[in-house]
Amino acid sequence: MRRRGRGLGSAPPPPAGVAGSDPAEAASMAEAAPVAAFGASLWGRGSLAMGQDVGQGPLRCLGRELLGSVGRRLRRLRAHPAGLRTWLFLGGALGLCEAVGLDPSMGLVAAIAGGLPHSSPLPGAALALLLFTSGLWLLLGLILRLGLRLLLGGTGTAVGRAGDPPRLWMALVRMFVGRRPRLRSCQGVLPPLPLPPLPHTVHRAVSSLQALGPGGGRDQVPALAQSFLGGPGPQLQRWLRLRQWALPSYLGDLWDEQVHLGGRDPLPASGNYYLMDLPGPPPTPLQAARAANAVCALLSFRSRVSSGTLPAVLFRGSLPTCSAQYERLFNTTRVPGETCDRLQRGGGAGHVAALRGGRLFLVPVGRGLAPRALQRRFERVLRASGGGAGAGVMTSARRSAWAQVRAVLQSGGPSSAALRALEEAPFVVALDPPPGPPPNGHRDPPSDGDLDAEAKELLLGPCYNRWFDKSLTLIVFSTGRMGLNVEHSWGDPPVVGHLWEYTLATDLELGYEANGDCREGPEEEPGVPPPQHLQWNIPDECLPALGVALDTWQALEADLQVHVATFVPPPELPPPPDGLVQVALQLAVVRERGACLTYEAVPTWLFLEGRAEAARGCGRPLLELAAAMEQTNASVLSQPWALAYSPAPRAEPPLLPRPLCPGGAGFAPPHPDAYGVSYAQGRGGSILFHVSCRASSPITVWGGGGGTP
Repeated sequence: MRRRGRGLGSAPPPPAGVAGSDPAEAASMAEAAPVAAFGASLWGRGSLAMGQDVGQGPLRCLGRELLGSVGRRLRRLRAHPAGLRTWLFLGGALGLCEAVGLDPSMGLVAAIAGGLPHSSPLPGAALALLLFTSGLWLLLGLILRLGLRLLLGGTGTAVGRAGDPPRLWMALVRMFVGRRPRLRSCQGVLPPLPLPPLPHTVHRAVSSLQALGPGGGRDQVPALAQSFLGGPGPQLQRWLRLRQWALPSYLGDLWDEQVHLGGRDPLPASGNYYLMDLPGPPPTPLQAARAANAVCALLSFRSRVSSGTLPAVLFRGSLPTCSAQYERLFNTTRVPGETCDRLQRGGGAGHVAALRGGRLFLVPVGRGLAPRALQRRFERVLRASGGGAGAGVMTSARRSAWAQVRAVLQSGGPSSAALRALEEAPFVVALDPPPGPPPNGHRDPPSDGDLDAEAKELLLGPCYNRWFDKSLTLIVFSTGRMGLNVEHSWGDPPVVGHLWEYTLATDLELGYEANGDCREGPEEEPGVPPPQHLQWNIPDECLPALGVALDTWQALEADLQVHVATFVPPPELPPPPDGLVQVALQLAVVRERGACLTYEAVPTWLFLEGRAEAARGCGRPLLELAAAMEQTNASVLSQPWALAYSPAPRAEPPLLPRPLCPGGAGFAPPHPDAYGVSYAQGRGGSILFHVSCRASSPITVWGGGGGTP
């Protein structure tokens, strides 16, 4: 069970009717494990009085978060909804009108020219036209900003209602957003996450719990709710209202600290998740070539995020979404602490960190090496002899133990330089051997069990060849296949889904020669040094902790089971909709265990700095359906989470011209007796299910049931 972080005891349930209720938006997978454990820690005490420590330094905490949000506020002010192209268009149009003798400014340009000093470096008319164009551009941006603020203020009501949003409202939003908005152009107009009234929040929570089933737990809920309303509830509500007034999102920093950064469990089992390559044979069998093309694609995405030229993600083709998480996608590391971790952003490092057999290499990339030059550098890394476990094994340990070891390594010497190189790199590249015995051919869609070994290694990996603290770890196998391991605290999977689709499409676009080498660029580029091997100097006092971490990881690796199953519907039937898949998953676990708690993550990225929130999916209608098929009767209030499920992350809507169907994604179960299920749409209407559970559990299919589901 997770321990809470410092500060406030809990955030309230997500408000009803906010963005994300559409099934297509529920794409945040690994949120399930930390949220489920956090919720269990609250309900396990049998009391709703989770705010007893609300008075312990709340203003100090709020002040720290307020200072941390200043930079984000300034970046939003720089985001202009009109864009530079609009300024150029206005200037060109006004200049053309002046040239043909028209005056659309109605004398304002002439008035500005008359008031300018005679010593100006530009002709008076040209400078006046430039000033008038800039003023008109700023006024247009202000009008667009105010109009979008008014329109998007009703986002929760319009999107959360049953059916489609009003067409007129959507058309107005589309008109104000523009044809091709950039990544940050609408960031300054997004509405804040609404704070529902306290009675409404408690009523929805009580209704949700009472709908789960009969029993003693159900009878306790109204009394607990009344004690909360008469006790710490109003104080918590006032505190959240103060946060809503002072911060961009009253829930964002709390969610980060309480749910993610406050967790002490090992990251592979509690927070990280993986994304898989395209099914079928890899485009090249050469490990270094595949790594080079993928690194070029990731660096290209990073450059477009930094410059703001990446197209904005518009939900349903019209509604702008929050882009704040894109800022933390690269150069971000989760730094361990004794009681709570923190996120650390690195600078614009001109290198990537590569891991090979536990050895760490610094691979310079300059301002962007060509794929073929990068391939030669990764070939040098692969030819480097030797190996050995570095400090990477500690990133799979409990967070408090890793914090103590990291403090020793950071005190100086070669280990300090290695840590700095890792944490300043935009991401890590892990070069791995084949993930177990190869499947019988590369099929698309794959057969059941073909991708089990690959999925498990993407999630857990050889711990000495991972850096689980890093926001992104690109894993490239010697077979040419690849995947991504993602640390979850910095952001949610929809952002990574966008990045991964871009990477896969760019990899195919760059292409390969007939012999498997990269197609683009020279063999070497002058001025860029070769890869550098960085040494670890681990003191003897840290060796016992490394041994404990390795034992912990080996126990987890033996216990955690991952299975990738493929469902192919009959040819005469259309592919099942997303809602039907979710109902089938919930019905399966209810028929196995009776009434139980299930979890689906619901992102709120239509609001400013929105994060994925918890939503219980197993309610009264599903229980009535299960009862009609098989009698079930159990109390669920004291039960752990039984199922966490989510679609694999995809960009919403897909932003790429070519339709890609990656092999899906997966995460660890939220409880030792639970299942973690992610599913993805494959080719031909097939669905790939990534199922994880613990073999040590007496009630899961692998444990008490035995065998493979």
